[in-house]
Amino acid sequence: MGEFDLIARYFTRPATKAALGVGDDCALLQPTPGTQLAISCDMLVEGRHFFADVDPFALGHKALAVNLSDLAACGATPLAFTLALALPRADEAWLEAFSRGLLGLADAHGCELIGGDTTQGPLNICITVFGEVPVVDGKSQALLRSGARDGDDIYVSGTLGDARLALEALRGTLILPPALLAQTRQRLEQPTPRVALGQALRGVASAALDLSDGLLGDLQHILQASGVGATLDTAIASNLIAVHTHPALETGIIPSEKQLEYVLAGGDDYELAFTAPASAREAVRTASQQAGTPVTRIGRIEAERGLRLVDANGQPVPNTFSSFDHFA
Repeated sequence: MGEFDLIARYFTRPATKAALGVGDDCALLQPTPGTQLAISCDMLVEGRHFFADVDPFALGHKALAVNLSDLAACGATPLAFTLALALPRADEAWLEAFSRGLLGLADAHGCELIGGDTTQGPLNICITVFGEVPVVDGKSQALLRSGARDGDDIYVSGTLGDARLALEALRGTLILPPALLAQTRQRLEQPTPRVALGQALRGVASAALDLSDGLLGDLQHILQASGVGATLDTAIASNLIAVHTHPALETGIIPSEKQLEYVLAGGDDYELAFTAPASAREAVRTASQQAGTPVTRIGRIEAERGLRLVDANGQPVPNTFSSFDHFA
């Protein structure tokens, strides 16, 4: 099977949103009047972002999910994406499963594949995704990292630390009950992009981003862009990991300090962290209900620079956690 046969068989579909899709030198997009384009790009590399034996269906899902998560953090509506794919060989069974996982998630979010590239080489997946955000009275409704203000609440969606829990189990550093491993492994390999929540937070959240490298490290991007500091309640945060809700887990199987580490610095969560004024708490609850996604208030923005951790009694907790950095 040649390169163009591969593209035609697994990745070519009729264009619906694009003016011109797969098959020409360039795709053509026509943004909806009164919107801006939101664009993001992510790369997944075998051995760095996923295990060599990962289910190709799950890998196809995750490859697009991490990009859709960036659109969610911006409050954007998915539009289209391109795929650059390096493959060691043209394995038809692998390609069938990978494309099914990829395009299944794409269909769920109305995000069509409009072009890209394929080549032979070590397995590498690079996706560029395009979305739209409304412009109202000349002002973009995009959620940015730079809008957090003193007194704002800090929220996170869903649960945190589950992906790291699965990663440690797959590395063999801890043993999980089979049902919990299956639950957390799905969070690692098939994350849910919070697209509906991001859209519901337009006009409500003051700043937002998605959590890929760990809560503490990613939250620093909001603090730096906004010129503020923050205090996080570790007692609330530590309850965001799946071990507290899964009946199959024996109490104490994972030390509490490890649970907190996975929540604060685990990475691969692909949840949203966002800030909003205290006066918007009811609006945040409404957005959460509309999106069908739970959110938890875990701290507050403060004028004093820096990121501080406190326990349930408001006493300082040493911040010894390090989030993921590709080149650290």
